[in-house]
Amino acid sequence: MAKKKSHPAVKFLWVIAVLTMLVIAGALGYRMFEKQLMRWVMVPSAPFRDVPMPAGAEYAQARMWIARPDIAGNPSLWLPPGFTPAPAARASVFFVHPTSFLESTAWNAPITDPESQDRAALFVRSQASAFNSVGQIWAPKYRQAAFGAFLTSEADARRALDFAYRDVLAAYEEFLREAPADRPIILAAHSQGSAHLMRLLQERIKGAPEAPRIVAAYVVGWPVSMTADLPALPFPACERPDQAACVLSWQSYSEPADPSQVTEVYDESAGPGGVPRRGTAMLCTNPLTGAPGGEAPAAANLGTLVPNADMSAAEFRRGAVPARCDSRGFLLIGDNDALPAMGPYALPGNNYHVYDYALFWANIRADAERRLAAFERRTR
Repeated sequence: MAKKKSHPAVKFLWVIAVLTMLVIAGALGYRMFEKQLMRWVMVPSAPFRDVPMPAGAEYAQARMWIARPDIAGNPSLWLPPGFTPAPAARASVFFVHPTSFLESTAWNAPITDPESQDRAALFVRSQASAFNSVGQIWAPKYRQAAFGAFLTSEADARRALDFAYRDVLAAYEEFLREAPADRPIILAAHSQGSAHLMRLLQERIKGAPEAPRIVAAYVVGWPVSMTADLPALPFPACERPDQAACVLSWQSYSEPADPSQVTEVYDESAGPGGVPRRGTAMLCTNPLTGAPGGEAPAAANLGTLVPNADMSAAEFRRGAVPARCDSRGFLLIGDNDALPAMGPYALPGNNYHVYDYALFWANIRADAERRLAAFERRTR
């Protein structure tokens, strides 16, 4: 009996079925091993080496800054539709951008690397711009640690972060020399920038002559232990929305949230003086209320920046994202399916780390204005 031939359409359906099964299996495999895969891809395999500065470079030069008052095309001056520039600067803002070097070829980025600098400028545009209604913004370039340095406990990762911090410290010293000495100061950062800002607060600013001028420190996207880290800072946590000389911090997750990638490292670490962080609550300032803990509905959100595909532009949307702090200190922003489409950069575990500022851009702006006004009333 002759073998019956399959119809071409049937063969096509079989191919589709097999490919679908492979895609499903691949997706399941990625979900099961995404943390391990991320480490394998992103952690540099080469040994740590110093990355040289360009010849003659120093922070007195405008070319060493992404944003400062005398830079043409300053990305920190960007505003969404409906907002107008501030008539006059009342404060000086020192902003440290997050990680934008995604290569695994080196532990630290050259300042001349075009891709990471372009990304850093986008972060300054979408994050530091929240503060341009209160002051002139200074955002330095620095030889940042690679993204992979945050995925491992290798000694080279610590060397990379120490190396980057030296640049941030040098930039801060230049900021103090050049920014008007009679103006209040706002400190702000995100992610890696916040890690460096924490160290700056602990090692350089605590007890320093400029400390009484500091309105607030926005240590966003970095875990701050209430018992291991906060006592070592020069300022307490912000308890009220109109409080000055205090610290704010949050880390954003949609639900269902899995922050284990953060807690695994956090629980194995220690704060200043070796105080263990294991099991301790993290500072969670609700950016919709300006106070620690609590819950606020989406209606309290004054405006979210919803980025386009390459994050070069953004739609401004009001009342789109709620926020509540959970018992451990993570900021939960509601069901993942109910959120605006923020783009492809959410991290494993529904971690909206990349969007910590964009989700609450207008509330951060209002928060800084309110705290500066409180500072000015106190110092009259």
